[in-house]
Amino acid sequence: MLLSSLKKGLLAGLKTTWTLGKVIFPVTLIVAVLQYTPVLPWVIKMISPLMKLLGLSGDAAIPLVLGNFLNLYAAIGAILTLDFSVKEVFIIAVMLSFSHNLFIESSVAMKAGVKLWVVLVTRPGLALLSAVVINLVWHGGGETAQYGFIEQSAVHADGVGPILIEAVQKAGLGILQLAMIVIPLMVVIQFLKDLQWLTKFSKGMAPITRTLGMKENTSTTMAAGLLFGLAYGAGVMIQAVKEDGVSKKDITLAFIFLMACHAVVEDTLIFVPLGIPVWPLFLIRLGVAILLTLIVGTIWKRSGLVSRKDASYEKQNYDNSL
Repeated sequence: MLLSSLKKGLLAGLKTTWTLGKVIFPVTLIVAVLQYTPVLPWVIKMISPLMKLLGLSGDAAIPLVLGNFLNLYAAIGAILTLDFSVKEVFIIAVMLSFSHNLFIESSVAMKAGVKLWVVLVTRPGLALLSAVVINLVWHGGGETAQYGFIEQSAVHADGVGPILIEAVQKAGLGILQLAMIVIPLMVVIQFLKDLQWLTKFSKGMAPITRTLGMKENTSTTMAAGLLFGLAYGAGVMIQAVKEDGVSKKDITLAFIFLMACHAVVEDTLIFVPLGIPVWPLFLIRLGVAILLTLIVGTIWKRSGLVSRKDASYEKQNYDNSL
């Protein structure tokens, strides 16, 4: 069984690396080349005033847009081609941890029963707020970030050939670093699946879901989101919502938590090659998720909305069963 799990995990890791690499490689290549054209400087100049409010340079708009419209890997592909300070990379990482892959992950949340406006207010809202707070609180991190294998060169390439070679090198190293993280991660996930640890983990989460104001039947949804993320864990989460009879209130609270903190292993480790402290990144996400869920749950409970929503949901389920 162990050998079979290892084989499945390695194959899944290679497939995932190939799939994500098809995004990272061209994005890294294009952004690296665009640095030597008037296009990128023009875009950066237009957005610079907004970025300054967040403690970022105009270049930061590129990974932020790519991360929200595509995924974290596309954003990292762009970061690898640009010169940022450690503080800037950390702010971008925190923002993208809260708000990324908006189209797919918002669709997952809506399919599970969460309103679109809740998603849009929570994810981009947390991203912007976190950037402002970190910029005001943290006065260090001014040194240039070092991206793992990729050394920042003070000498800019001159000519079409050298520019393309430099771009291909950055893109290739980006894929290599991606593989070093994704392949072991997929092996671990495969072992978790085969050993049915997700079920055990969800049972262990029951007391936590109760503390956060949700019933125990929400624990499987929470476990899937925390381990696999909103996109990768979509099937498990949606199935859990249907089979476990999770109420509208509970699924909304669960997704508010997961929109702030999901895929805790993958979404934390992929930032390691960017040379930033990942423990603060993880703790910020977890702390914000707990605090926000508790606040929203308390407000709902005191306003009486919870009982009305649950009563309406139970009546709908009863009507559907007739």
